Amino acid sequence: MKELFDLTGRVIAITGAGGVLCGAMAGALAKAGAKVAVLDLLEDAANKVAKKIKSSGGTAIAVKCNVLEKDTLESAKEKVIAELGEIDVLINGAGGNKKEATTSPDLSFFDLPADAVRFVFDLNFIGTFLTAQVFAADMAKRGQGIILNISSMASLSPLTKVMGYSAAKAAVNNFTQWLAVHLCQNYSKNIRVNAIAPGFFLTEQNRFLLTDEKTGELTPRGRTIIDHTPMGKFGQPEELIGTVMWLLSDASEFVTGIVVPIDGGFSAFSGV
Repeated sequence: MKELFDLTGRVIAITGAGGVLCGAMAGALAKAGAKVAVLDLLEDAANKVAKKIKSSGGTAIAVKCNVLEKDTLESAKEKVIAELGEIDVLINGAGGNKKEATTSPDLSFFDLPADAVRFVFDLNFIGTFLTAQVFAADMAKRGQGIILNISSMASLSPLTKVMGYSAAKAAVNNFTQWLAVHLCQNYSKNIRVNAIAPGFFLTEQNRFLLTDEKTGELTPRGRTIIDHTPMGKFGQPEELIGTVMWLLSDASEFVTGIVVPIDGGFSAFSGV
């Protein structure tokens, strides 16, 4: 059983790994024996995560890249291969929302700036697409590899206010299924593509919607989420790890093209 979930020596590249959720994944995977490349647009954030991993005895490097610029992704990939070896796993974690693309009493749907919505869509979907293009090319040549995309509960049932984000994550789900089939049929049965759809975890991207900036209390939206989550709480980053390790290990070797909710029961609750 231990061998089934073993990740020792696997080289794992994670975009957005300077953030809360993917940073926690990076740390846990390094503890499991993987060699982790912490990819992020914010170099200081990537360095902080990599330094923490190394201080705990793990193997990690920090790599700056922009998931919307293919040349920086190519450079990042080459650096990872040069320093850690051939890449076994890609986690597409870069993403998020933007306040300017979110409806509110001060910003109606009819006034949403197209540039802001386009940025959110590009960050979440085009960033996933471009990164997969760059990293999966090597997997296709080697005939093996694993891709894990990070979706959201907003992809399965669109959330109010965040139209662009919901649409982009729905596109990530569709792309996950498409790419899983495409790589299996055209390159190798040993390349798997899956996604996780986290429920509500407090991050820098959504904190302004879920908690009051001054008091720290839950906003009405935050309270509604808790009331509609049967487990009655926001998720903790560590609660993603078990599912991630399953999808990245041999324990899920016959699993491809799925999106796994990790949401405390939110998607199962009708509200009554």
